[in-house]
Amino acid sequence: MVKLNKIYTRTGDDGTTGLVDGSRLPKHDTRMEAIGAVDEANSALGLAAVTLADTPFADPLYRIQNDLFDLGADIATPAGDDDDFAPSEMVLRIVAGQTAWLEQAIDEANTRLEPLTSFVLPGGSEGAARLHVARAAARRAERAMTAMAAQHLTNRHALAYINRLSDYLFVLARVANDDGRADVKWVPGANR
Repeated sequence: MVKLNKIYTRTGDDGTTGLVDGSRLPKHDTRMEAIGAVDEANSALGLAAVTLADTPFADPLYRIQNDLFDLGADIATPAGDDDDFAPSEMVLRIVAGQTAWLEQAIDEANTRLEPLTSFVLPGGSEGAARLHVARAAARRAERAMTAMAAQHLTNRHALAYINRLSDYLFVLARVANDDGRADVKWVPGANR
């Protein structure tokens, strides 16, 4: 259980921040960039969830928000050289089952959609537009995580999860657009 009595600690005033294992990193480290990008994706997802609160989309989005907190904890917990990223009582890690759930949700949602004949613009309904914003934020989080992975050992399940998340949000945005019927299609060169 997390208990926060005090919001500010002043320990980061020197430009560093603490990780789960007690070590400290500069706030501009790739690990911290990844944590921040995941937090931004989670915030964008929260806005989408609130917009879609009275729809069947809300519960899966809240589930994913919880997973994104798990992902942040995973990233904030450095691994030793021989760590296989196995979760334990003391270490929270993204596991294959979380990505499998996303894949199943993608497959189920995709059965409602006609195949794409064009790229779609991020828009249509407000809910779909907010899901596209969350999708773009998830893609940025993925870029930050792959940059982190070039410098720090990274859980492969965490990388798979963030990659699959943007796919899910894309498909869900299409479903939120009246099962793709309200998608706004890209017309290449339309304004030349």
